[in-house]
Amino acid sequence: MDINALSNYATVRQKEILGAIQSEGSEFKAGLKLGIHHTTVNKAYKAVKYKAAMQGWSPDHGLVHALPDGLKLKGTSTLYDMETGAAKIQWVKSLVDKERQEAIFLEALEGFAEAIPRSEKVKPPELTDDNLLACYPVGDHHFGMLSWHEETGDDYDLSIAESLLRGSIDYLIESAPHAETALVAILGDFMHYDSFEAVTPAHKNLLDADSRFPKMVRAAIKTLRYMIAQCLLKHQKVHVIIEIGNHDPSSSIFLMECFHNLYEHEPRVTIDRSPSHFHYYRFGKVLIGTHHGDKVKSEKLPMIMATDRAKDWGDTEHRYWWTGHIHHDSVKEFTGCKTESFRVLAPLDAYAANAGYRSGRDMKAIIMHKDFGEVERHIINSQMLGII
Repeated sequence: MDINALSNYATVRQKEILGAIQSEGSEFKAGLKLGIHHTTVNKAYKAVKYKAAMQGWSPDHGLVHALPDGLKLKGTSTLYDMETGAAKIQWVKSLVDKERQEAIFLEALEGFAEAIPRSEKVKPPELTDDNLLACYPVGDHHFGMLSWHEETGDDYDLSIAESLLRGSIDYLIESAPHAETALVAILGDFMHYDSFEAVTPAHKNLLDADSRFPKMVRAAIKTLRYMIAQCLLKHQKVHVIIEIGNHDPSSSIFLMECFHNLYEHEPRVTIDRSPSHFHYYRFGKVLIGTHHGDKVKSEKLPMIMATDRAKDWGDTEHRYWWTGHIHHDSVKEFTGCKTESFRVLAPLDAYAANAGYRSGRDMKAIIMHKDFGEVERHIINSQMLGII
């Protein structure tokens, strides 16, 4: 086996082990040189060979053409010459390596995000109340969705989506007290679709879409920047959670990285970059969990919180789960925790209208006290804005 070629598929530590095997001439001697057991050397060697084989490179088995990054070996079929035993033709079957494609995607995001101009520091407000947390949960906003009033009862496009969210956050921030900290919680499906194809990522259902994907991304980023900027004028600190939706699983990851880099020089803004589908925020005796709502039903969420945040669960008295996905208000009280899903500002699309859904449309600001939990709530109905 060509150790140098095999090193292309190894981690930094595995390359060190392969180099020791090559220089010492055996796995046993390599272990002595590195101060590790020879079985550890053998396991590392086998792991690299397996990874290389899954990428289509294993000369001992006639595989000498590596697959492109993002694919992995599914199987091979070889036609041998009956007289000589030599391989005449070989078919290599591959499939998508989802884990590697996700890693490639994240690497690309990091590269893109590095080029984003950083936001300048904003002068903080002079007086705020450190006992209060102002929360601005954003239900599924579906930037990029198209709705026609003759078919659904309301119009919706990128311009309307931006105006609705800007107007709502202005009203709610003005209504809210001068809390020291703000929590902006995007509860998933901030964008209506996830690529240049206007389809749902998992099942490829055709979606009613306004305009082009780049315009949708631009409008979503611009509006979220506006929301954070307005919060910075009212609150000392702003924490942002971007939940992963079923309509925008890749784009939500991009938004996390984008805004983390954007506010790198602004210590008053923190972005939760965790790719988990469950996020948490602790404020005194208050613990808030967020989830899009498409993966787990509400009755399972309290136990997930108690498991994921056992210490925080024990140290808090007021625990909440906030979700989106179903586009209507739903509040359930469980032992030790309350779950709530939120209405959205966006109207129905054609599918939802024809299926008989008729939920109201609004956005809320929820005020938490660090000792007493929720103490205020402000609501703006979409009709109050005069946009639709």
